Amino acid sequence: MNIKDNLTQIQQQITNACQLANRASDEVQLLAVSKTKSAEMVMQAYQAGQRHFGENYVQEAVDKVSQLSHLSDICWHFIGPIQSNKTRLIAENFAWVHSVDRIKIATRLNDQRSGQDTPLNICLQVNISGEQAKSGTTINELNELAAYVNNCEHLTLRGLMAIPQKQAPMSVFNDMHQLFTDLKSQYPTLDTLSMGMTNDMDSAIAAGSTMVRIGTAIFGRRD
Repeated sequence: MNIKDNLTQIQQQITNACQLANRASDEVQLLAVSKTKSAEMVMQAYQAGQRHFGENYVQEAVDKVSQLSHLSDICWHFIGPIQSNKTRLIAENFAWVHSVDRIKIATRLNDQRSGQDTPLNICLQVNISGEQAKSGTTINELNELAAYVNNCEHLTLRGLMAIPQKQAPMSVFNDMHQLFTDLKSQYPTLDTLSMGMTNDMDSAIAAGSTMVRIGTAIFGRRD
């Protein structure tokens, strides 16, 4: 498998989807999802020009962050469900967290980030499809959570994240973009809609996503 070629293909797919949506291709950032993949594979993607990497499993991710700590411009995003006992490791090792879905987690991340020079970039995960088994705040609770994060000294509210159900209708992606637009009018730091994966990237971009999370198409099937 050639990671460099895969990245080129994905970037071309992003460009094509942006053209169809009458958007500039630089409006959509690629987040390479490297969960279960080795530091060596991350390094291959880095050498091909990729800088933003998403991880789901805290301990595995921290090991990679440590192994690749010599790469000063690599940017780590935590995108998985968050357990309370893992917030310190997340606050200390990541630049972004996409999966904040309750005030308790935001409080812990804020408190445990305090020793760092830069605030932690936060996306609020919304359970847009209303699936019981999926993480995410409800639409009704979103405004309260956004206001809370916005007032945290060591957090910066950057956007929203969603994992729509498989084969979700276009209306779900559009609903997510509307939530994003509404919040953006209240919070000037909001600039990121993290939505779209390997199978639904085109729909997400058409609806206004600014960051797509791609794993399989870059690194191959999960180990």
